[in-house]
Amino acid sequence: MLQIRRSQERGYADHGWLRSYHSFSFAGYFDPAHMGFGNLRVINEDRVAAGAGFGTHGHRDMEIISYVLSGELAHKDSMGNVESIPPGDVQRMSAGSGVMHSEFNHKADQTTHFLQIWIEPNVKGIEPGYEQKSFGASEKRGKLRLVASPDGAEGSVLIHADARLYAGLFDGAEEATLALGKERKTYVHLVRGELEVNGQKLSGGDAAKIEGESQLRLASAKDAEVLVFDLQP
Repeated sequence: MLQIRRSQERGYADHGWLRSYHSFSFAGYFDPAHMGFGNLRVINEDRVAAGAGFGTHGHRDMEIISYVLSGELAHKDSMGNVESIPPGDVQRMSAGSGVMHSEFNHKADQTTHFLQIWIEPNVKGIEPGYEQKSFGASEKRGKLRLVASPDGAEGSVLIHADARLYAGLFDGAEEATLALGKERKTYVHLVRGELEVNGQKLSGGDAAKIEGESQLRLASAKDAEVLVFDLQP
């Protein structure tokens, strides 16, 4: 079964300094039909205005991934990490027993465009943790590159959750397939461009929920960047 969720069906909030699309219920957007998918709880597509950002705030018992699309995101947390996240980097923060952090766009003339992703952990109360790795375009070109996993396989960032996250760049005749467990859930989020997912056409911001299928096939791309989540039932 494949169910498509179009970009315009997502929740939307405009706070002036922040414009955000919500794939699942978040903050002021509530839709009981879209509370998450498997253990994937949040995908927020955020655009942070120049010189603005999220002040210090707290999280606990959540695996949080930041995936920057353009601009840069400055991160500071109570673990002592002070980092800049550019496009191509994947940042993982395990909130665990509790962490405070802030995220800012310090550029005076550039919007920061990024995805904020929350995945529910399979263990609670752990010591908070942080990891950040770069995955160049060549690693994702025409294929699905594993960027987050519960065992850090293939140099991916390690998440404390029963989930795997792949990223890929596709254009023209470039294609990829991925074997799926029929008992698993698969979520495909098209970041930009156009792409066929198991024969169904998606445009930027669209997503596909997949259950009970044995294979994922990506084809007929046009300047596409895609994230694929392998999730627990």
